[in-house]
Amino acid sequence: MSPVFSHGSLRLYLLSLLEESPRHGYELIQALTDRFGGTYSPSAGTIYPRLAKLEEEGLVTKTAEGRKTVYAITDAGRAELEARRPELDAIEEEVTDSVRRLADEVRAGVDDAMRTLRAELASAARQAKRNASKVDPRQQAREAGRDVRAAGAAAVREAEAALNEFRQQLRTDLRSEAARGTLPESVVPLLKSELDRVRRAVVEAIGRR
Repeated sequence: MSPVFSHGSLRLYLLSLLEESPRHGYELIQALTDRFGGTYSPSAGTIYPRLAKLEEEGLVTKTAEGRKTVYAITDAGRAELEARRPELDAIEEEVTDSVRRLADEVRAGVDDAMRTLRAELASAARQAKRNASKVDPRQQAREAGRDVRAAGAAAVREAEAALNEFRQQLRTDLRSEAARGTLPESVVPLLKSELDRVRRAVVEAIGRR
């Protein structure tokens, strides 16, 4: 996966999230995941060392609330954030670009999965034909039927899994952009057009078997 934040950007972005409200570590991870529409989720090993550094610099404080540690921005943190506001605006642009790039990578992965599925369907059909030539006609009919049905059932399950993953990722992308007010009207027609193109390509591939 491509890098998401440039050097030093995540540190400033964490300060901006804490400026909105105090949060514990998991809430910061979840907030970042939401900002990226589910296409990127930072690990605890990425977040907590940066929080510790911010605390060491006096830019955030932490307090224990039960079993959770809540982080809050300090006046010094707000001052640094205000002084670097232009940089933060640039980071927001980076985040938008990163979401688009990661979404493109997800879509490319779905396209690869569809190509692999078509190849596996063709391979299963060829294997069924080869096996059929080695048995008598009645056994041939039974085994070919079982092989084709099994391959078809497996292909359908894999296709449904790929489609569900694509739908969930795209739904997250769209909701995230809509919440930010950056979802252009052209997206829906584009989505319909691309889905229709993929459907026709799959139907055509099935018809060529």
